[in-house]
Amino acid sequence: MDSSIERRESVRTVDNQAYLGMLKDLILDGKEVSLTVSGNSMSPFIVHQRDSVLLAPVVRPLRKGDIVFYQRCNAAYVLHRICRVNADGTYDIVGDAQVEIEKRVTRGQIFAAVAMVRRKGRDIRPGNFRWFFFARVWIRIIPLRPFLMRVLTAAKAAKCGWFSENF
Repeated sequence: MDSSIERRESVRTVDNQAYLGMLKDLILDGKEVSLTVSGNSMSPFIVHQRDSVLLAPVVRPLRKGDIVFYQRCNAAYVLHRICRVNADGTYDIVGDAQVEIEKRVTRGQIFAAVAMVRRKGRDIRPGNFRWFFFARVWIRIIPLRPFLMRVLTAAKAAKCGWFSENF
């Protein structure tokens, strides 16, 4: 008998909408779920295919700076940050890498909030410097983001240690 056994792993392709719909159902049932982030709209706080988020049911009033998972009217699922709570109970929401604000997202569209980010094996939770910076400072400087993103990109390219460790 050959000591080397060829092992085949089965690969299953799952429709993204169906998968995210299943996660939504779990969250609505009160469960927390982990999701590896796909997309760059939350960069530099959350990085595509490297970071994962712990999505939890919303158990408190949402506020400016919270990261929420919601479903647009066109059925697309989005993970972005609240930049304004409107008097009518709707929310204005924007990705950390974006300047265009999505207005009037309803509470009914939001089904989860990010409770934790896992980056490079470390947990980032509310109270952490990175969390505070993006929820309180970055959210207030939306018009400056394109310039600051270029600075961060240049600093990372130059292997500047402080930027690489903190962002």
